[in-house]
Amino acid sequence: MKTSQNTASQHSSVFSGESLLLLALKMRTFIALFLILAFFTFMVPGFLAASSVVIMVKHIAINAFLALGITFVIITAGIDLSIGAILGFCGMVAGWLITKGIVLPMFGIAIFPSVWLVVPIVLVIGGLIGAINGILITRYNVAPFICTLGTMYIVRGAAMLLSGGETFTGLAGNEQLGNTGFELIGAAKLLGLPYAIWMMFILAGVIAYIAKRTQFGRHVFAIGDNEHSAELSGVKVRSVKVWVYTISGLCAAIAGIVVSSQLVASHPATGVAFEMNAIAAVVLGGTSLAGGRGTIMGTLIGAFVIGILADGLVMMGVSEFWQMVIKGVVIILAVIIDQKQSRLQHKAAIVQQK
Repeated sequence: MKTSQNTASQHSSVFSGESLLLLALKMRTFIALFLILAFFTFMVPGFLAASSVVIMVKHIAINAFLALGITFVIITAGIDLSIGAILGFCGMVAGWLITKGIVLPMFGIAIFPSVWLVVPIVLVIGGLIGAINGILITRYNVAPFICTLGTMYIVRGAAMLLSGGETFTGLAGNEQLGNTGFELIGAAKLLGLPYAIWMMFILAGVIAYIAKRTQFGRHVFAIGDNEHSAELSGVKVRSVKVWVYTISGLCAAIAGIVVSSQLVASHPATGVAFEMNAIAAVVLGGTSLAGGRGTIMGTLIGAFVIGILADGLVMMGVSEFWQMVIKGVVIILAVIIDQKQSRLQHKAAIVQQK
């Protein structure tokens, strides 16, 4: 009897230790953010000065747009490698519409749409590219990795073709053509904060609401948890997946608009490897690459971790080569930690069932 009690006590102690470890793993993004902030505050004078923080958060917003959009994709156990290319292509489309206009050779004229028309056109194009990814994946059973990798090359090539590989400059527009104001998206402020920062928090709030409060959000998690069971329970898996990739493309288009507006120029190579930072932010934020688990708040904090790490290393004068190495290590560690968390959660579920 005594031996049985001792064994039960040992099991309880082990389970308690694993519970604390699981809690720490779940809170890893907040812990990482705190440690990174503490490190760079100590190492870089004026790191948390108001002006520096605003600049950092502006940089973070770009990655956050992409990460927020791809979160739903990863929750469904998918992947989207085309978001960086979509960002660059949508920026090029905006630049083309503002500087070249829509040429109608049969009438010998070019129409220059206003910014209020340029923005929705670009957003629709980004969403359509995402929808095409979703259709290819669901209708033709193309693996998400292969499909979005192919789309990445196609879209990047299309961006090059738009300008012959050159940069569209002068995106401030022309008053005589009535297409001015594009630069305000990236430069204007509201209550002392740039529009991009407000857009980031608004987008995070909208996507978080969709994830937690809507049937669509529940279906996304159900598909990631068990696609076959979700389909048997009446979830329109194909439709949900198409919309998931559409949202990813739409968010990439938002990022493309903001980047081009901030630079007042658009280059076809913009956004190269941005998808890696976005995926790192999502995984670091607690979204499982196996699907079925993730939070929008975690993704947002993950974007802050990646962004602050990148800017902090620049401020310390760390070379770009070492920055790439460090980011790679962070991505690998994030995946390892995610797998450890999954195993502990599975073990805890088994213990609770006994």
